Amino acid sequence: MFMNYIVSKVRAHQRYRQTALELSRYSDHQLEDVGISRAEIDAIARRQFSH
Repeated sequence: MFMNYIVSKVRAHQRYRQTALELSRYSDHQLEDVGISRAEIDAIARRQFSH
């Protein structure tokens, strides 16, 4: 049970990092097109995988 919890947290962190990396590769214009600013990338990535 404890290992499942740890594994799920590690996977969630990996998904967070991947999301943040992908969004950070967008140009400012692309980010503007999807309605987010560069300053919001970390918060958006964390919000998606903080559960």
